[in-house]
Amino acid sequence: MLLHVVIAADDSAIQKKLRRSFARSGAVLDVVKTEKQLWDKIHYKTCDVAVIAGGLAHSLDTADTNKIQRLVGSPTVVVVLEKVTPTERATFITAGCGNVLDLESPPEKLREAFKVILDRRRQSALTDLAAQERLPEPTLENSFVAQSAAMNQLLRAAQRVINSDSVVLVLGETGVGKERLARTIHSEGSRRSEPFISINCGALPETLLESELFGHEEGAFTGAIRARRGCFEMAHRGTLFLDEIGELPTHLQVKLLHVLENDRIQRVGGEKPIPIDVRIMAATNRDLEEDIRTRRFRKDLYYRLNVFSLTIPPLRRRREDIPELVQCYLDFLSTRIGNRVSGITDEAMDMLCQYSWPGNVRELINLIERAMLLAVGDVITKDDLPGLVDEQRTLAAAFLSSGDSQKNPPGSSQNWLEMPLKEVNQKVLEQTEHTYISNLLRSTNGRMGMAAKKAGIDQRSLFEKMRKYKLRKEDFRQKV
Repeated sequence: MLLHVVIAADDSAIQKKLRRSFARSGAVLDVVKTEKQLWDKIHYKTCDVAVIAGGLAHSLDTADTNKIQRLVGSPTVVVVLEKVTPTERATFITAGCGNVLDLESPPEKLREAFKVILDRRRQSALTDLAAQERLPEPTLENSFVAQSAAMNQLLRAAQRVINSDSVVLVLGETGVGKERLARTIHSEGSRRSEPFISINCGALPETLLESELFGHEEGAFTGAIRARRGCFEMAHRGTLFLDEIGELPTHLQVKLLHVLENDRIQRVGGEKPIPIDVRIMAATNRDLEEDIRTRRFRKDLYYRLNVFSLTIPPLRRRREDIPELVQCYLDFLSTRIGNRVSGITDEAMDMLCQYSWPGNVRELINLIERAMLLAVGDVITKDDLPGLVDEQRTLAAAFLSSGDSQKNPPGSSQNWLEMPLKEVNQKVLEQTEHTYISNLLRSTNGRMGMAAKKAGIDQRSLFEKMRKYKLRKEDFRQKV
């Protein structure tokens, strides 16, 4: 976290000495010389440590110290006096001051003392953040099931960027676990002891998003009664994860690009830039290259973000992982919901392995939890998966009504009877997808954006399916 320090001293020589004591500390400094300026600064601005020296320190009493500590963020109060006596030290400590330092101490001793104070303050902030998240530290080994070749390839690629500070762009459909991958890379990297801050760029109104990202000064807009840190300052020395980066408004794309290039931010309503040290990770389920063509996303920002990209495969492309995922979530959810369900029948597992999973792993978790609540015994059966039973019936009906199935319907040909049920289910799914996408493209006159929106998937996924079934958008455009 980026710490803000207010130095209050009525003597310019003392101000200069204290400034030098914070050199290379990485903290943002504000210096004031009157009591009124001190109260205005710590009341309306961000303040982590208030260093009060000289004559201003002598006028400080217990009531003033308590008042400071009741402010937002409970700033640490440090008193600096010339020739501190044991009585003075005891008086200020009793009043609630965090530290009492001697101004006549050697410069290196003052620097070390302030370093300890800042480290303690930063560690306290990190402890508060960890308590809010209440999440165990993930690793690539224990956070992802990787029986499939696709997931093994992804984790090998992720391993290469763990200990670097390179920008990482995580791509994938909704529900595949983009934030979990970013959090895992952070927790195994060199910044693991610093904060991981996540913000969803598509979940906040445009007017609020800028303040959330960059912070704001007091009076920057209506309702800004005091200064506030943004996510970049919160993530100082750690990692900032920008989820749904494709939803970022254009003017904030420009501001983000400036931050990436200069390692400095400027609060809303602020006048001076603030240096920051943050590793950026971003994620999206959008086709950013298509958004560049339609001018929804800046090309220069895309190239700056796409230093190293990781694409998480959808669950339907890693079906080998489903059995282990199911067992993992059965074990996890059994303690969470207090259910005795501990297994699943082979028939029910086959249904899960053949399902299309439009919601990916997130949908799998929800479905397993629902099935555990519906289960009568200690294992999940196909009767506990009503949604999947309905989908298989729909797929079968669609396949039976298609042209190809009329020529060679399942069960009427020795060729079909010789195939295992799992393979028949896969062919039913593929035939239905092919028919659905063909009709969808025909109804939208080959416009992929409209077709993807109707299907409820992103354009990248639609393009992959078209490539799989050798469909071209040009073939569905009406000739004039």
